[in-house]
Amino acid sequence: MLKILGKTTSINVRKVLWTCEEIGVDYLQEDYGSGFASTHTDAFRALNPNAMVPVLIDDDFVLWESNAICRYLARKAGRADLLPTEPQACANVEHWMDWQASEFNNAWRYVFPALARKNPDFNDPYAIATGIKEWNHCIGIVEQQLQRTGAYVVGETFTLADVVLGLSVNRWKMTPFEHPQVPAIEAWFARLNQRPPFLKHGNNGML
Repeated sequence: MLKILGKTTSINVRKVLWTCEEIGVDYLQEDYGSGFASTHTDAFRALNPNAMVPVLIDDDFVLWESNAICRYLARKAGRADLLPTEPQACANVEHWMDWQASEFNNAWRYVFPALARKNPDFNDPYAIATGIKEWNHCIGIVEQQLQRTGAYVVGETFTLADVVLGLSVNRWKMTPFEHPQVPAIEAWFARLNQRPPFLKHGNNGML
């Protein structure tokens, strides 16, 4: 059986679990990470030298990096609706996934531990204000894209771009600071909330 190593409180693990639920694949999830089984062991580092979750094990195939895992799962399941096979349509999904992993994620690096986790090491007001500005800038990009499509991130249908950005936007919504009005995002978020896998692994009370 497909195995996913990583704790369910991890946002990156949850995007993989959401994808598994969307494609209907059976899987076994094992808790690894802070508070659970250690990732800093020789055995785990042999699977992922970065000592980070998630890690996918599919028979003798091992894969790390959450967005790569999501793409692998969609392709293996033949789910061209989630990740198209046509090159330009595929690239359109993947470039939003890559942007989520780089620009969007980096925007919250200081704000999230400061305001959501209340980490005392993140207490610089200027860094917090700068981070909020950067995070809201990324949200503005998503808002503009959803205004153009009127439905989902890349168009009329749900794709992996909605999985990875859905979790990121959920984190933004749940982090306590003043948020701008984003009607297109709110309408999109309501559509995501109609999907049971999102309610199970996305908008489930976890940051």
